[in-house]
Amino acid sequence: MSGMSGMSGVRFDVVGVDPSSGLRAGVLHTPHGSVPTPAFMPVGTLGSVKALTPADVSNTGARIVLANSYHLALRPGAATVERLGGLHAFMGWDGPLLTDSGGFQVFSMDRLRHVSDAGVTFASHLDGEQMFLSPECVIEVQERLGADLIMPLDECLAPDATRAEAEAALERTQSWWRRSLSARQRPDQALFALLQGGLFADLRKEAARAAAREPTPGFAIGGLSVGEPKPVTAAMLQSIVAELPAEKPRYLMGVGHPKDVVAYARLGVDLFDCVLPTRLGRNGSVWCDFDGSLLDLSRRAALRQMGPIMSDCGCA
Repeated sequence: MSGMSGMSGVRFDVVGVDPSSGLRAGVLHTPHGSVPTPAFMPVGTLGSVKALTPADVSNTGARIVLANSYHLALRPGAATVERLGGLHAFMGWDGPLLTDSGGFQVFSMDRLRHVSDAGVTFASHLDGEQMFLSPECVIEVQERLGADLIMPLDECLAPDATRAEAEAALERTQSWWRRSLSARQRPDQALFALLQGGLFADLRKEAARAAAREPTPGFAIGGLSVGEPKPVTAAMLQSIVAELPAEKPRYLMGVGHPKDVVAYARLGVDLFDCVLPTRLGRNGSVWCDFDGSLLDLSRRAALRQMGPIMSDCGCA
């Protein structure tokens, strides 16, 4: 089963499905290589996965990396990255890349922002300068960066958002999606549709049905795993996945705990990203297995351990 994306050069093949769950094996093909799925994307916020070289990242088995267009637009600037040969050259990474819209970062600022149908006005976290983010400028920035997969601007909500707020955010996100499509100038990039709807199953279904009718090579699921109970996350995902075409990839944004990745992959999700693995590593802790067991390497006892972290590690 294969899903084409028109001229973007991105294609998704489903190569196997577990009959007892929604788990599926697939391959996401991009102009910079293929990614077996389910896949986790390490996050290189500013164009670098912290504490790791591109070779290190590749050696972990990662085949695709995420970078943040909001942070890159502020520093060093999308024009600078473009002038230096685009994001792949800037990072020294020759594999597939995904950039997000920066919407999550902007909406996390709470009082520092103002939302309207036109876009989002906010204060830069660097120097407080007043800035404006529209669906059109988000696309322009990502086209300058040059990632394989790009995301539209969406309105992110807190988990305690009311139904009225969720309905308004869904309508605005869908309007911004249409503007994002119209703003595109580079057909070689794959623009995913982005689904919102809060924690309301019927709104999630509505968003998924609408997105399934759109000319998109894949689907990004936003606004989940933001503090709600995990059974609620799972219920929302089941509502969404049931409405999406099987031949296109599904990307759950901001999820990276090993247990969550396994659980949500069983519900039919193909792509994940999260800053937690590198953040934990920089602070002396590592996940050792898919059960989520965490090893604290900063403990004094760890200083006396002479063997590898895991007995079946390739460095043993």
